[in-house]
Amino acid sequence: MSYYELTTLDTVIFGAGKASPGIQDWIAGGTGRFLGAWGTDIGTLNRVFLLRGFDSLTEMMDERERALMSADPFGCTEQLVRLTMESYRALDFLPPVETGAFGPVYEFRTYRAKINGLHELVAKWRDAVPGREEFSKLSVAMYGLDGEPRLTQIWPYASLEARSEARAHSVTEGKWPPKDGPASLMPEMTSQIAMPLPFSPMT
Repeated sequence: MSYYELTTLDTVIFGAGKASPGIQDWIAGGTGRFLGAWGTDIGTLNRVFLLRGFDSLTEMMDERERALMSADPFGCTEQLVRLTMESYRALDFLPPVETGAFGPVYEFRTYRAKINGLHELVAKWRDAVPGREEFSKLSVAMYGLDGEPRLTQIWPYASLEARSEARAHSVTEGKWPPKDGPASLMPEMTSQIAMPLPFSPMT
């Protein structure tokens, strides 16, 4: 399992809870491995993230088409104002995404890579991630297969305080950011904090 789909469901105000039953039914009726569901707490609000893993691009695209051609994608159209489905491939030195209790605070962090910078970015992360994980676990780092060149990471933490401490210590110890990493990046970066929904396999 090295292909991932990150689905973003932007809902009406307080729509995440109302959308949850339909989302659960939709995922149960599809393919791939359901890995996590989160609602944003800091950043863009009224947003749900869904992460699923697939063994092949064909499987992922078939599941994508199921949503695109559905009259009620993800079973919650009445609650949706925007639906985005992004394709990713995990960095090849990382293990498959593991489900379990690692949060409950999850940071979704996306860097936009320079047009010709993605291959260098992956190499720099390969060197630096082991040292960074001395301070906190990385659930996944993955590069986009569609849209703009980008790298998205999901970091779980026990609390916002634990996040701040891990980031500060990794910088102090010279373990993060990756050496010369910013040279491969564009200035546009986003970070959102999300909490697991009740049915999420990652909590």
